[in-house]
Amino acid sequence: MPMRPADLERVRALPLFAECSDAVFRDVTAGAFLQRFPPGTTLLLEGDRVDFLYVLLDGIVELEGTWNDKETTLSVLRPVSTFILAAVVLDADGLMSARTLERSDILMLSGEALRRAMKSDPGLAFAVAEELSGCYRGLVRTLKNQKLRGGVERLANYLITQKIRLGGEPTFTLPHEKRVLASLLGMTPENLSRAFATLADYGVQTKGAEVTIGRPAVLERLAKPTPLIDNHQPVRGGPTGKAQRERWPAPAGRGEAA
Repeated sequence: MPMRPADLERVRALPLFAECSDAVFRDVTAGAFLQRFPPGTTLLLEGDRVDFLYVLLDGIVELEGTWNDKETTLSVLRPVSTFILAAVVLDADGLMSARTLERSDILMLSGEALRRAMKSDPGLAFAVAEELSGCYRGLVRTLKNQKLRGGVERLANYLITQKIRLGGEPTFTLPHEKRVLASLLGMTPENLSRAFATLADYGVQTKGAEVTIGRPAVLERLAKPTPLIDNHQPVRGGPTGKAQRERWPAPAGRGEAA
Protein backbone atom coordinates (compact mmCIF):
# COMPACT_ATOMS: atom_id res chain seq x y z
CA MET A 1 0.00 0.00 0.00
CA PRO A 2 1.27 3.53 -0.68
CA MET A 3 2.33 5.58 2.31
CA ARG A 4 -0.25 8.15 3.39
CA PRO A 5 0.78 11.48 4.94
CA ALA A 6 -1.59 10.81 7.84
CA ASP A 7 0.22 7.53 8.59
CA LEU A 8 3.59 9.29 8.70
CA GLU A 9 2.14 11.92 11.04
CA ARG A 10 0.96 9.20 13.43
CA VAL A 11 4.42 7.61 13.42
CA ARG A 12 6.10 11.01 13.82
CA ALA A 13 4.01 11.60 16.97
CA LEU A 14 5.31 8.45 18.66
CA PRO A 15 7.70 9.15 21.56
CA LEU A 16 10.32 7.20 19.62
CA PHE A 17 10.41 9.74 16.80
CA ALA A 18 8.97 12.90 18.34
CA GLU A 19 12.37 14.51 19.05
CA CYS A 20 14.44 13.41 16.06
CA SER A 21 15.21 15.86 13.26
CA ASP A 22 13.07 16.02 10.13
CA ALA A 23 16.01 14.89 8.01
CA VAL A 24 16.62 11.81 10.14
CA PHE A 25 12.91 10.95 10.18
CA ARG A 26 12.81 11.16 6.37
CA ASP A 27 15.84 8.86 6.18
CA VAL A 28 14.30 6.29 8.54
CA THR A 29 10.97 6.25 6.71
CA ALA A 30 12.33 6.57 3.16
CA GLY A 31 12.23 2.83 2.51
CA ALA A 32 9.23 2.11 4.69
CA PHE A 33 6.16 0.39 3.36
CA LEU A 34 2.66 -0.11 4.65
CA GLN A 35 0.93 -3.47 4.42
CA ARG A 36 -2.57 -4.61 5.30
CA PHE A 37 -2.70 -8.11 6.76
CA PRO A 38 -5.82 -10.28 7.25
CA PRO A 39 -6.56 -11.77 10.68
CA GLY A 40 -4.50 -14.79 11.63
CA THR A 41 -1.43 -13.71 9.65
CA THR A 42 1.93 -14.64 11.14
CA LEU A 43 4.16 -11.58 10.83
CA LEU A 44 7.30 -13.21 12.21
CA LEU A 45 8.33 -16.33 14.10
CA GLU A 46 10.53 -16.38 17.17
CA GLY A 47 14.06 -17.15 16.10
CA ASP A 48 13.65 -15.28 12.81
CA ARG A 49 16.12 -12.59 11.89
CA VAL A 50 14.45 -9.22 12.36
CA ASP A 51 14.97 -6.82 9.46
CA PHE A 52 12.20 -4.33 10.24
CA LEU A 53 10.76 -2.30 13.06
CA TYR A 54 7.01 -2.83 12.99
CA VAL A 55 4.52 -0.05 13.73
CA LEU A 56 0.91 -1.10 14.25
CA LEU A 57 -1.33 1.62 12.85
CA ASP A 58 -4.68 -0.20 12.82
CA GLY A 59 -5.84 -3.58 14.09
CA ILE A 60 -4.61 -5.89 16.87
CA VAL A 61 -1.40 -7.95 17.08
CA GLU A 62 -0.69 -10.77 19.55
CA LEU A 63 2.89 -11.49 20.66
CA GLU A 64 3.54 -15.11 21.61
CA GLY A 65 6.28 -17.37 22.93
CA THR A 66 6.60 -21.15 22.63
CA TRP A 67 8.55 -23.97 24.21
CA ASN A 68 8.21 -27.75 24.08
CA ASP A 69 4.82 -27.66 22.31
CA LYS A 70 3.53 -25.05 24.75
CA GLU A 71 2.64 -21.48 23.84
CA THR A 72 1.77 -18.35 25.77
CA THR A 73 0.52 -14.87 25.00
CA LEU A 74 3.05 -12.25 26.06
CA SER A 75 1.25 -9.09 25.00
CA VAL A 76 -1.63 -7.85 22.88
CA LEU A 77 -0.93 -4.64 20.99
CA ARG A 78 -3.31 -1.95 19.80
CA PRO A 79 -2.57 1.16 17.74
CA VAL A 80 -0.32 2.99 17.70
CA SER A 81 2.44 0.62 18.87
CA THR A 82 5.97 -0.30 17.85
CA PHE A 83 7.24 -3.82 18.37
CA ILE A 84 10.47 -5.84 18.06
CA LEU A 85 12.51 -2.72 18.85
CA ALA A 86 15.17 -4.47 20.98
CA ALA A 87 15.87 -7.07 18.29
CA VAL A 88 16.18 -4.29 15.71
CA VAL A 89 18.63 -2.29 17.83
CA LEU A 90 20.77 -5.37 18.47
CA ASP A 91 20.38 -6.68 14.89
CA ALA A 92 19.38 -9.96 16.50
CA ASP A 93 16.85 -12.75 16.15
CA GLY A 94 13.38 -12.12 17.52
CA LEU A 95 12.43 -13.74 20.83
CA MET A 96 8.69 -13.72 20.08
CA SER A 97 6.26 -14.54 17.32
CA ALA A 98 3.73 -11.97 16.17
CA ARG A 99 0.39 -12.54 14.46
CA THR A 100 -2.64 -10.44 13.68
CA LEU A 101 -5.87 -10.99 15.60
CA GLU A 102 -7.87 -8.85 13.20
CA ARG A 103 -7.22 -7.04 9.95
CA SER A 104 -4.22 -4.84 10.63
CA ASP A 105 -2.33 -2.05 8.90
CA ILE A 106 1.36 -2.31 9.75
CA LEU A 107 4.16 0.04 8.78
CA MET A 108 7.54 -1.64 8.37
CA LEU A 109 10.68 0.48 8.84
CA SER A 110 14.16 -0.67 7.87
CA GLY A 111 16.10 -1.84 10.93
CA GLU A 112 19.37 -0.91 9.24
CA ALA A 113 18.12 2.63 8.60
CA LEU A 114 17.03 2.96 12.24
CA ARG A 115 20.42 1.82 13.56
CA ARG A 116 22.19 4.22 11.20
CA ALA A 117 19.94 7.08 12.32
CA MET A 118 20.58 6.34 16.00
CA LYS A 119 24.32 6.86 15.45
CA SER A 120 23.79 10.26 13.85
CA ASP A 121 20.91 11.68 15.91
CA PRO A 122 21.38 11.83 19.72
CA GLY A 123 17.72 12.73 20.18
CA LEU A 124 16.59 9.54 18.47
CA ALA A 125 19.17 7.44 20.34
CA PHE A 126 17.95 8.86 23.66
CA ALA A 127 14.32 8.20 22.69
CA VAL A 128 15.19 4.57 21.90
CA ALA A 129 16.91 4.29 25.29
CA GLU A 130 13.80 5.71 26.98
CA GLU A 131 11.54 3.32 25.09
CA LEU A 132 13.61 0.27 26.00
CA SER A 133 13.98 1.44 29.62
CA GLY A 134 10.22 1.84 29.94
CA CYS A 135 9.66 -1.63 28.53
CA TYR A 136 12.25 -3.06 30.93
CA ARG A 137 10.48 -1.47 33.92
CA GLY A 138 7.20 -2.84 32.66
CA LEU A 139 8.76 -6.28 32.41
CA VAL A 140 9.99 -6.03 36.03
CA ARG A 141 6.45 -5.20 37.11
CA THR A 142 5.19 -8.27 35.25
CA LEU A 143 7.78 -10.56 36.82
CA LYS A 144 6.95 -9.30 40.30
CA ASN A 145 3.25 -9.78 39.61
CA GLN A 146 3.80 -13.36 38.43
CA LYS A 147 6.21 -14.39 41.21
CA LEU A 148 4.65 -12.67 44.23
CA ARG A 149 0.92 -13.13 43.61
CA GLY A 150 -1.40 -16.07 43.20
CA GLY A 151 -3.78 -16.35 40.26
CA VAL A 152 -6.76 -14.85 42.10
CA GLU A 153 -4.67 -11.87 43.22
CA ARG A 154 -3.32 -11.35 39.69
CA LEU A 155 -6.84 -11.36 38.26
CA ALA A 156 -8.11 -9.00 40.98
CA ASN A 157 -5.35 -6.49 40.27
CA TYR A 158 -5.87 -6.82 36.51
CA LEU A 159 -9.57 -5.97 36.93
CA ILE A 160 -8.78 -2.99 39.16
CA THR A 161 -6.29 -1.72 36.58
CA GLN A 162 -8.79 -2.15 33.75
CA LYS A 163 -11.50 -0.33 35.71
CA ILE A 164 -9.21 2.66 36.24
CA ARG A 165 -7.84 2.71 32.69
CA LEU A 166 -11.27 2.39 31.09
CA GLY A 167 -12.69 5.40 32.90
CA GLY A 168 -13.42 4.27 36.46
CA GLU A 169 -16.98 3.02 35.90
CA PRO A 170 -17.91 -0.10 37.88
CA THR A 171 -18.97 -1.94 34.71
CA PHE A 172 -16.57 -2.35 31.78
CA THR A 173 -15.77 -4.75 28.95
CA LEU A 174 -12.66 -6.89 28.98
CA PRO A 175 -10.35 -5.88 26.11
CA HIS A 176 -9.31 -9.50 25.38
CA GLU A 177 -11.10 -12.80 25.02
CA LYS A 178 -10.70 -14.97 28.10
CA ARG A 179 -8.30 -17.39 26.39
CA VAL A 180 -5.89 -14.52 25.80
CA LEU A 181 -6.50 -13.04 29.25
CA ALA A 182 -5.69 -16.37 30.92
CA SER A 183 -2.42 -16.60 29.01
CA LEU A 184 -1.49 -12.99 29.82
CA LEU A 185 -2.01 -13.71 33.53
CA GLY A 186 -0.04 -16.96 33.44
CA MET A 187 -3.13 -19.13 34.01
CA THR A 188 -5.04 -21.87 32.23
CA PRO A 189 -8.57 -21.04 31.04
CA GLU A 190 -9.89 -23.42 33.71
CA ASN A 191 -7.95 -21.64 36.47
CA LEU A 192 -9.16 -18.30 35.16
CA SER A 193 -12.78 -19.47 35.41
CA ARG A 194 -12.19 -20.64 38.98
CA ALA A 195 -10.56 -17.31 39.83
CA PHE A 196 -13.59 -15.40 38.50
CA ALA A 197 -15.82 -17.68 40.59
CA THR A 198 -13.73 -16.91 43.68
CA LEU A 199 -13.96 -13.17 43.03
CA ALA A 200 -17.74 -13.38 43.01
CA ASP A 201 -17.47 -13.44 46.81
CA TYR A 202 -15.65 -10.09 46.56
CA GLY A 203 -18.35 -8.38 44.49
CA VAL A 204 -17.15 -9.19 40.96
CA GLN A 205 -19.91 -10.15 38.52
CA THR A 206 -19.35 -11.29 34.95
CA LYS A 207 -21.64 -11.62 31.97
CA GLY A 208 -19.69 -12.72 28.94
CA ALA A 209 -16.95 -10.12 28.44
CA GLU A 210 -18.73 -7.60 30.70
CA VAL A 211 -17.41 -7.22 34.25
CA THR A 212 -18.96 -5.34 37.15
CA ILE A 213 -17.00 -4.56 40.31
CA GLY A 214 -19.79 -4.12 42.84
CA ARG A 215 -17.66 -3.85 45.99
CA PRO A 216 -14.43 -2.11 44.99
CA ALA A 217 -13.16 -1.60 48.55
CA VAL A 218 -13.54 -5.32 49.29
CA LEU A 219 -11.76 -6.26 46.07
CA GLU A 220 -8.90 -3.88 46.82
CA ARG A 221 -8.40 -5.40 50.26
CA LEU A 222 -7.86 -8.73 48.53
CA ALA A 223 -5.73 -7.37 45.67
CA LYS A 224 -3.51 -5.02 47.70
CA PRO A 225 -2.45 -2.98 44.64
CA THR A 226 0.88 -1.17 44.85
CA PRO A 227 2.54 1.36 42.51
CA LEU A 228 5.72 -0.74 42.70
CA ILE A 229 3.95 -3.48 40.72
CA ASP A 230 0.80 -2.01 39.21
CA ASN A 231 0.78 0.80 36.67
CA HIS A 232 -2.62 2.48 36.81
CA GLN A 233 -1.67 5.39 34.59
CA PRO A 234 -3.69 5.68 31.37
CA VAL A 235 -1.95 4.18 28.35
CA ARG A 236 -3.85 6.24 25.83
CA GLY A 237 -3.89 9.94 25.25
CA GLY A 238 -0.99 12.18 24.29
CA PRO A 239 2.09 10.84 22.54
CA THR A 240 4.43 11.63 25.43
CA GLY A 241 4.62 11.19 29.18
CA LYS A 242 5.52 8.58 31.76
CA ALA A 243 2.26 6.72 31.27
CA GLN A 244 3.40 5.94 27.75
CA ARG A 245 6.85 4.74 28.82
CA GLU A 246 6.09 1.71 30.95
CA ARG A 247 4.08 -0.70 28.90
CA TRP A 248 5.14 -4.30 28.99
CA PRO A 249 2.86 -6.12 28.76
CA ALA A 250 0.26 -3.39 28.71
CA PRO A 251 -3.15 -4.49 30.03
CA ALA A 252 -4.83 -2.37 27.36
CA GLY A 253 -2.26 -3.41 24.83
CA ARG A 254 0.51 -1.00 23.88
CA GLY A 255 4.09 -1.41 22.77
CA GLU A 256 6.90 -3.79 23.60
CA ALA A 257 10.64 -4.07 23.35
CA ALA A 258 12.03 -7.56 22.87
